[in-house]
Amino acid sequence: MLKRLPKGDVFVALYMLSAFIMLIVPVPKELLDILLTLDIAVGFTILFTSMFAEEVLSMSMYPTILLFTTIFRIALNVSSTRLILTTGDPGNVVRVFGDFVGGGNLIVGIIIFILLIIVQFVVINKGSERVSEVTARFTLDAMPGKQMAIDADLNTGAITDKEALERRAKIQEEASFFGAMDGATKYVKGDATASLIITAINIVGGLVMGITQLGMTAGEAAQKYMILTIGDGLVGQIPSLAISLATGILVTKGSKAADFGSTLLSQLFGIPKVLMLVGGILIGLGIVTPLNTILMFVMGGMFIIAARSMSRTIKTAGVDASVLEEEKEVEEVRAPENVTSLLQVDPIELEFGYGIIPLADVNQGGDLLDRVVMIRRQIALELGTVVPIIRLRDNIQLNPNQYIIKVKGVQVSEGEILFDHYMAMNPGFVEEEITGIETFEPSFHLPAIWITESQRERAESVGYTVVDPPSIIATHLTEIIREHIAELLTRQDVQNLIDNLKETNPSIVDELVPKLLGLGEVQKVLQNLLEEGISIRDLLTICETLADYAPTTRDTDILTEYVRQSLKRAISNRYFIPNETTQVVTLDPALEQEIMSSVKQTEQGSYLALDPARTRQIMDSVREQIEKLQNLGRSPIVVTSPIVRIYFRKMSMEFFKDLVVVSYNEVESDVELQSVGMITAPRSVAA
Repeated sequence: MLKRLPKGDVFVALYMLSAFIMLIVPVPKELLDILLTLDIAVGFTILFTSMFAEEVLSMSMYPTILLFTTIFRIALNVSSTRLILTTGDPGNVVRVFGDFVGGGNLIVGIIIFILLIIVQFVVINKGSERVSEVTARFTLDAMPGKQMAIDADLNTGAITDKEALERRAKIQEEASFFGAMDGATKYVKGDATASLIITAINIVGGLVMGITQLGMTAGEAAQKYMILTIGDGLVGQIPSLAISLATGILVTKGSKAADFGSTLLSQLFGIPKVLMLVGGILIGLGIVTPLNTILMFVMGGMFIIAARSMSRTIKTAGVDASVLEEEKEVEEVRAPENVTSLLQVDPIELEFGYGIIPLADVNQGGDLLDRVVMIRRQIALELGTVVPIIRLRDNIQLNPNQYIIKVKGVQVSEGEILFDHYMAMNPGFVEEEITGIETFEPSFHLPAIWITESQRERAESVGYTVVDPPSIIATHLTEIIREHIAELLTRQDVQNLIDNLKETNPSIVDELVPKLLGLGEVQKVLQNLLEEGISIRDLLTICETLADYAPTTRDTDILTEYVRQSLKRAISNRYFIPNETTQVVTLDPALEQEIMSSVKQTEQGSYLALDPARTRQIMDSVREQIEKLQNLGRSPIVVTSPIVRIYFRKMSMEFFKDLVVVSYNEVESDVELQSVGMITAPRSVAA
């Protein structure tokens, strides 16, 4: 069974098991020597590892290590105490530390032990504890800001989704690590306190044992047992001090990724001017004071020589860096251009002049990046599809207050704003005029006025709609995305949507793709729906409808009509108000018959073959009826028979992009329609 376990797990298990055995079972002095030596080795291993670890998270298990080593060291103290009191011989290691470190002098040993306790308990432990507490607090407080920075980089395309996940995971690990370190420093403090208490108990117990049971005098008992006790305390204090120092190093590292030794030396002895001054001061002290002149001159000379050497090194490094930079520039000129990186086209780009940069800069209080995040969430909820990453970049070739929106690398719209101004729009019923700079709202091309901050309150009080610059850009960007969302839906996006549906409804996906329809055909149906603003969020209903009708036809336009009829509740809720009469325009049955007779069927699908002049006549009638609805304050909606809807929509979309065309089968039964006009377009005599 042990062979199947990783070696590391076996070692840790034996390490902890030995600690519990030492607490209960007497340990021979030979084995105790081995374990004490192991404890010292582990202490120095931890110290040097913390010094040379390039990143604090390289020792993410450090709080647990502290707990394990503390328990192990306490178990060693208990075992050595048991041997001191029972046999008076705790082994070679304890005895040598008591005799050698203390110089065979009881008083010297006690003083050295007390000094180690003071250094560890008062200086290192207290400082480490405070730094851990502050670091944990600041790390936790900084988490929201770091998360927002990651979201901002993700939205601008600076990092990928994978990199964002890695950064978020790292932030969580850092917060957990420093939070655990805040508590783990208590182990170090408790270890020092326990060592002090155990030493005091050993001294008292040793005196009592020597006087009462071994017949020693007080002086003999003190000489023997106190030296052994001090040796035992020193043996425990050496690894304990090393671990305390490691804790302090780990929590005070200024850089999360740095070579400790090189960074420390370069920061401390990296300025030749400082070394020259120190050397001069030391030589001066050797001249004007009774200090050892030779020593001061030698030490000062070493600092001056080091300063001159450092100065030459810096100059040489500067020349080398300059030459290397020039060589690099030459190589870049000579190197063949990597055109692969130039082939990438961003789905959506927002480019702006330098005057708009503060709106996108989080450090300057801009919230445009946050608004971009909200746009993607809003579109996902509204239309059921994921908007690609929106790349934001500044463009010095634009006017300072200008911005342009690109879709697949091609500009589709632009706008201009005035920074520190607000856009005021008259809803139509406000008679009072306000002064400002006349302009047009970029999303819907409505007349508007640029006003200052001081005019904002008055404009709102009289009924104007007042919008700030970030909202203008965000609204414009949202409308452009809605307009082009169909072409932004790629096959990979469709595959991701289907994979997501498969997690909860695998049977419908297995039935539909690829047995009945290919991925491209499903994509075309979804694009048809999005093109008319129909949400594809109910993907289950869409796929079930496609699975029902795909065996009889693979014409994506016909399949789209079947899907629309299955989504009639959503379509009705979008365009009609239940239990309220909606005024619409209908199509003359004779015109419907004419349209259907002009439909041509091919292997690639069906299309409408209508004379251009006749199409113009029909569109003139459509315009007349639309104006009638608009004069009544209604949105233009045309209701047709199901078989005609798709062809009439295709015919009219080039003339009226925002015209809503629905069939009778897409209207819920609780919706009341009132026809206020009919599109007739009778044929002229010439025709």
